[in-house]
Amino acid sequence: MSEALLVVDLQRAFDEPAWGPRDNPECEANCARLIEDFRERGETVVFVRHDSVEEGSPLAPDHPGNALKPEAAGEPDLLVTKHVNSAFLGEPDLDAWLSERGIDRIAVCGIQTNMCCETTARMGGNLGYDVRFVIDATTTFDHTGPDGETYPAELLARVTAANLDGEFATVVRTADYLKR
Repeated sequence: MSEALLVVDLQRAFDEPAWGPRDNPECEANCARLIEDFRERGETVVFVRHDSVEEGSPLAPDHPGNALKPEAAGEPDLLVTKHVNSAFLGEPDLDAWLSERGIDRIAVCGIQTNMCCETTARMGGNLGYDVRFVIDATTTFDHTGPDGETYPAELLARVTAANLDGEFATVVRTADYLKR
């Protein structure tokens, strides 16, 4: 089984205080461990970058926050740019690229757990990939719902894990995944 690591939106903009409180301070270090492992095993590493089209966004291509964090080191096998939530709706066509190479398993890590990472995992599952969602190699931020209630990042991550596991993906932790 050929495998690819999808490192989703590991970008400097997410260090800006405007995002609010976040969970999992180990996200970036765990992403770096996964990148190193995939490279050592000769497996595919894909970086995904959110190039926002929203005016004033810290993720816009002309903003310093668009740059990848240092943990996303080295050249990826593929760089996908997107302006929506799923890496599968970016450029170049991720599904076609993976399919051409016979890659049928993906591992998802990055930012934000319940947004672009979850959406990418759901689409990957729907497209037939064997998806591993590396929950402790993702992070998210507190989020206010339509009812005005603010939901803590840690809760949002746990809900994402519950939503995905067994339906769209297998939820794993970095240390366990590295033992495979």
